Amino acid sequence: MNNVILIGMPGAGKSTAGVLLAKAAGYGFIDTDLLIQNEQKALLCDIIARRGAEEFLRIEERVLAGLWAERCVVATGGSAVYGARAMEHLRAIGTVVYLRLPERVLEARLQNIFRRGVVMRTPGETLAELYAERAPLYEKYAHVVVDCAGLTVEETVRAVAERAGL
Repeated sequence: MNNVILIGMPGAGKSTAGVLLAKAAGYGFIDTDLLIQNEQKALLCDIIARRGAEEFLRIEERVLAGLWAERCVVATGGSAVYGARAMEHLRAIGTVVYLRLPERVLEARLQNIFRRGVVMRTPGETLAELYAERAPLYEKYAHVVVDCAGLTVEETVRAVAERAGL
């Protein structure tokens, strides 16, 4: 299946670039965070607050592992890489692209990571710790890495399209 799957930290621009890439390529667009919210009938931050981070990750992995898409750009949540079964499925149905940004840029972009529904597996975890934990997972699962530092959204979209073969 000819899909482009975007992974990366919260604030990396997966949803923003994903919509523009889908329009430019004539593809559909899927935001997996919205799929989860729709299924659970709650905001991500509320799901995490009520059910806990580990249960949220189980829900996310199940939803992503069952995703069917064709000719779509899929923007995943930043925690998608914690689900090995989901990531192997996503790798099988498309080209996985890691939108990489330096931690300092992400910190400037993120206002309130708790309101965004960011999964923190350890209470009090910092963005630096989260970045250190997730970056190797993004690298592991990505077919392609696009360094987005200093790029506009339009430049990011062009770089992803080129690297993903669109």
